[in-house]
Amino acid sequence: MRKFKKIYVEITNVCNLTCDFCPQTKRTAEFMDYDTFAKILDQIKDHTDSIYLHVKGEPLLHPDLGRFLDLCKGKGFQVNITTNGTLIHQVKEVLLTKPAVRQINFSLHSVEKTLGIQSREEYWKRILSFAKEAMQKTEIFISLRLWNLNENSELDFLQSINRELLDMIEKEFSWSRQKHEGTLGLKGVKLGERVYLNQDYQFAWPDLTLEEESRTGFCYGLRHQAAILVDGTVLPCCLDSEGILNLGNIKENTFSEIIESERAIQIIDGFTKRQAVEELCRKCGYRRRFDKPFFS
Repeated sequence: MRKFKKIYVEITNVCNLTCDFCPQTKRTAEFMDYDTFAKILDQIKDHTDSIYLHVKGEPLLHPDLGRFLDLCKGKGFQVNITTNGTLIHQVKEVLLTKPAVRQINFSLHSVEKTLGIQSREEYWKRILSFAKEAMQKTEIFISLRLWNLNENSELDFLQSINRELLDMIEKEFSWSRQKHEGTLGLKGVKLGERVYLNQDYQFAWPDLTLEEESRTGFCYGLRHQAAILVDGTVLPCCLDSEGILNLGNIKENTFSEIIESERAIQIIDGFTKRQAVEELCRKCGYRRRFDKPFFS
């Protein structure tokens, strides 16, 4: 039985923002229904204990989020949620009271597109306030993500928006970033109990129209993770936003059958040999992060 560290489940591909770093999906807008979500959990329960509500879309938009989290708890899953955070004030009580929630990742680099919804200061304050409340009342881990560094330059602490946010974080968490300036980044920096700041580089989503990155290299797709789109399509990873590497659909075959399909095995065997057998994988900028010696 193939086991994964995590499986991504896209409960909706609808988002309330149009961020430059996140290409808009061409797929039909959709919200996963409760029965489909329950079926997915039943099919993956022997393959993982951890699910991520993320591929595309904003999971906090889903009207049945609370029921989904209750179902996850009943079936023994821990849930990680990745969100732009613009709706945190509307669903705060749901998230704080559902024991299935293990971690919430806030994409703070979404701020450039939030101004039509709320001011930048209001946006950040609501997220930081939630993080502090979660720290005090729950066991939830909080990751504050600022993934907007430029790989072609040194750490840019002079970016006005980043500097403004980091100033606010320093004040809210009584934390000093001074000793970190000049290092390789604010990655995994502890701000408080179970609250972390993670700064990282921008990356290019895989796209068939891009130039090939490389035909060699490694990826953890189908080794540590898999993903399921809102329509039930199973994928090797969470970055295949258009379902190009369609391995099958859980509405037609079981998850166990799909991940043991010929195409799936070829992808796994290819990366074991440090070969990207799929064209989309050869055009994935994120995969460069794994260009290091492979340890099984």
